[in-house]
Amino acid sequence: MESIAKTFGSKVFNEHVMKERLPKETYKEFRKALDEGKRLDLETANVIANAMKDWAVENGATHFTHWFQPMTGVTAEKHDSFISPEKDGSVIMEFSGKELVRGEPDASSFPSGGLRATFEARGYTAWDPTSFAFIKDGILCIPTAFCSYGGEALDKKTPLLRSMEAINKQALRIIRLFGNTTAKSVKTTVGPEQEYFLIPKEMYDKRKDLIFTGRTLLGARPPKGQEMEDHYFGAIKTRVQEFMKELNEKLWELGILAKTEHNEVAPAQHELAPIFTTTNIATDHNQLTMEIMQKVAKKHGMVCLLHEKPFAGVNGSGKHNNWSISTDTGINLLEPGETPYDNAQFLLFLTAVIKAVDEYQDLLRISASCAGNDHRLGANEAPPAVVSMFLGEELTEILQAIENDADYSQKEKVQMKIGVHVIPKFPKDSTDRNRTSPFAFTGNKFEFRMLGSSMSIAEANITLNTAVAKELKEFADELEGKENFTEALHELIKKTIIEHKRIIFNGNGYDDEWIKEAEKRGLLNLKSTPECLPYMLKDKNVALFRDFKVFTETEFKARYDIMLENYIKTLKIEALTLIDMVDKDVLPAISKFTKELAKTISLKKQVAGVDDTYEVERLKTVSSLEAEIFKKVDELSGIIATECIDCHQKEAEFYHDTVFNKMQELRAVVDRCETLTPSEEWPYPSYGDILFGVR
Repeated sequence: MESIAKTFGSKVFNEHVMKERLPKETYKEFRKALDEGKRLDLETANVIANAMKDWAVENGATHFTHWFQPMTGVTAEKHDSFISPEKDGSVIMEFSGKELVRGEPDASSFPSGGLRATFEARGYTAWDPTSFAFIKDGILCIPTAFCSYGGEALDKKTPLLRSMEAINKQALRIIRLFGNTTAKSVKTTVGPEQEYFLIPKEMYDKRKDLIFTGRTLLGARPPKGQEMEDHYFGAIKTRVQEFMKELNEKLWELGILAKTEHNEVAPAQHELAPIFTTTNIATDHNQLTMEIMQKVAKKHGMVCLLHEKPFAGVNGSGKHNNWSISTDTGINLLEPGETPYDNAQFLLFLTAVIKAVDEYQDLLRISASCAGNDHRLGANEAPPAVVSMFLGEELTEILQAIENDADYSQKEKVQMKIGVHVIPKFPKDSTDRNRTSPFAFTGNKFEFRMLGSSMSIAEANITLNTAVAKELKEFADELEGKENFTEALHELIKKTIIEHKRIIFNGNGYDDEWIKEAEKRGLLNLKSTPECLPYMLKDKNVALFRDFKVFTETEFKARYDIMLENYIKTLKIEALTLIDMVDKDVLPAISKFTKELAKTISLKKQVAGVDDTYEVERLKTVSSLEAEIFKKVDELSGIIATECIDCHQKEAEFYHDTVFNKMQELRAVVDRCETLTPSEEWPYPSYGDILFGVR
């Protein structure tokens, strides 16, 4: 345990290191700037930069980079060495405050949704002092925001930080109403559960679809999948355990709170869950976790798949976003509390979240939208595409009692009217958690379960933070200055419950009856990314982010364009990859097999009395399928070649409604043919080889 404690955070320029290496006044100025949200002066930045450089060099770093998160869904970095030439031809190791605070990468390399012209290369990175610098692969990585020459956000961190400031401001107003004058800030916290697959690298290398798209575009189901439910929480294979051990060590070095690891439902599927931390840091850490997973897996002769649905017919991979709100003094504002007064505060924050999820269910669904995740949502392995909230029986009963001014019975009947001395104490809900709910209350946090495994958690938390900030502002506006605060509070909570209770559902989200009921309630059922994205442009949604200065209208609409473009590109790459696989590998393999069958038939016919039933019937079947495959791949090639649509929205719909359906039709025939072709003749490793290849 001592070695782990020593290792943890050893490659992070954290506050412990800062206290040791910075002059007291410098550290004081740094903390002041952080606490008050002010900019650091250049003199202070220079001192920090020099200390950071010395520490990094001592720990083996030779270069530095501004590490940022563009709209590609991955991280980006450009490395610069610390060396600076001297007149005598020698070099010194140098790093200035100016280099720490600002960088200038080529912005033309990243999607902007029209925020900058293609010929304009300039973009700027700005140091985020709220997230600690770290050393990765001998590089000092400085977490930064990324913006255009004109100041527009080109990344996921900038709006996330803005959303955190929005909810901080409004939540402080609320807790002041309840007499809390000691807390200086309120932050949202997140613990993202990361699901992934581990497969043999030698199998991966033989699959063009996995290499180009991250998922299998072809593949018949193996004789055994997850039917026996024997993988989840089963014994972890030695090879996988070795991977997990090294992964933990790498993550702990970077101060990432990797906590829980286990098998997941599907063969070859696993999960890693960290301890929660502040949202912006959790976002950084999750991006790092995904990157390091892939690097460590290769060292162990495996490949880590982060796609939401790498294999048809088996469980896909999600990422549960455990979200809460806490003060800097350690009070969880979604904790029911031990006293009636605390309960009243909790109920106000709870109803703010209820209202936010109901009013902005479209934005929450959009925050979990991408081509890969479309395979999961609503497929009885992940939450339905309908956004709803699970609160548990006890909490739901309490809200119903408040709504109806009725008796609530815990130990004794108490009329539910908000007030210091009349509202009863109630514990955390004892109801079993609901794995079918997209947004479930789990005692002192909400688990947003719709996110896909490859996705950044930034978008979801930007949406949650901003939507809840808006509701808290409305609540504060209504309650501030009220003569009878208790009465006003009761009426506000009651009114909010009545108006937004439709979003609360504690039953089975996989049941078809719920989909019908959701429609009756007026809840949205947005089944695909192209269906979701037009809702981004609704006036209320644009206004939400504009009014709280999270996105300008231009920035927000740019993200709409980027999401559409990413969806179209993803499906086009998948379609072209499928065509390539079928044309170059599958059809020649089938042709070879039918040729061998025909030869065998011809030879058998030369011998009197020899039965050739198998060869004849198999030749007929496979030849018929071969012809159908040829026809369908030709159709798919044709629609891809002739496709020319100016409107991105219509193009996305075309790829979803036409191209994807044609791909599925082609796949069905190819997969049928795979089951009839000898294994040695089939050009790609089977599902059985891949899913059960790590032993």
